[in-house]
Amino acid sequence: MLTRAEGRWFGVGAVPREATVLELLFDIVYVFALARLAGRVADDLTIVRHTLLSEAGQTLLFFTAMWMIWSLNALMTSVYNPRSPDIQVVLLATMFGTLVLAVSLPQAFGERGVIFCCTYVLIQVGRPLYLTLALRRQSLWRQPARTLVWHVVSGVLWIGGGISGGLGRGIFWTAALAIEVLGSALSWPAPRLGASRQGFGRVNYEHLAERYNQFFMIALAEVVLEAGAAVSFPGFSLRRTVVLVAAFVAVVAFWRIYFYHVGPKGPAQVSVGGGAPHLSRWSSFSLLLIVGGVICTAVGFSQVVEHMEVSLDWALVVVIFGGPAIFLLGRAYLEPSDQISRRCPALYLGLIALGATAPVTLFLPPLAAAVAVGVILAGVAVVDWRLHRHGPETNPTL
Repeated sequence: MLTRAEGRWFGVGAVPREATVLELLFDIVYVFALARLAGRVADDLTIVRHTLLSEAGQTLLFFTAMWMIWSLNALMTSVYNPRSPDIQVVLLATMFGTLVLAVSLPQAFGERGVIFCCTYVLIQVGRPLYLTLALRRQSLWRQPARTLVWHVVSGVLWIGGGISGGLGRGIFWTAALAIEVLGSALSWPAPRLGASRQGFGRVNYEHLAERYNQFFMIALAEVVLEAGAAVSFPGFSLRRTVVLVAAFVAVVAFWRIYFYHVGPKGPAQVSVGGGAPHLSRWSSFSLLLIVGGVICTAVGFSQVVEHMEVSLDWALVVVIFGGPAIFLLGRAYLEPSDQISRRCPALYLGLIALGATAPVTLFLPPLAAAVAVGVILAGVAVVDWRLHRHGPETNPTL
């Protein structure tokens, strides 16, 4: 157990730099979950417009909930040795629970709501409860105990929403998720347990960065899957081929911008002490935007392929251009906070270009929107490369 050999389970020496095979398998399960979320976004675009905002709100809620599970597990395996049998059991249990959640997603606001909320609560309460008990003979038990307090409180609202159904379900679940996001932002303070961030001081940030990179690549594959699946059924045509090329260009641009955009400091100059816990905490919210933007982009390209003959409306334009915009915004704030005022302008120029082009495409065929997104993202990647070509080429600085 964790209580018997602290040195084996904690810190940079215990946690490997590379993600383990089991963590890779855990992330691969999210391919299915992300596909379900992408399917919900696509379904949102086909419903009656006066219910679109409520449906989109439900999808956003599910996406944030799934992100909370992933981010907390990534943090756990960057603090505790992911090769230990104890942590592997937690990962396997969470993996199965995530699979159940993904299956429940399409009807989570319907007949599968109780299954969804009970599974979610078991995952989010079970993890910190196990860690609290495992560390009960050490002072480090306070960190998971604080997290446990917040998830017990939110769990009551999750269960209450599952039982109530209807409008009450959305209200209860939104409040529950807001509590969890607030707790994460505040480092889970709790009465008599304090608000110290000591537990996060043992994070292996190289391992956490590898998990971020791995999850991003899985999300990036969703663009290829969605666009490829949309083209494969009707087959190739000139316009569908153009959209497929634009999707591929967007994927390459996402990859280039994510992995090679760095701030004025090189990664070797960024300290992993002092401000690093603050950076890691906010970087997880940036990853939420990055992955959400990639999913919206994937859905946007697939919708263009499937509705070539239909004029664009505001909802589809928001998805097609909003996805890349959210990605650029999230990537901009993945950088250290002390570099915000000095960061490269390429990402912000891309945001301006997307915002200026989006309204124009309302009067053009859907193909024009896909091409415009591909060209703008490629332009951002090229400008970013030219500005950083004499600097270090590396993964994001975390």
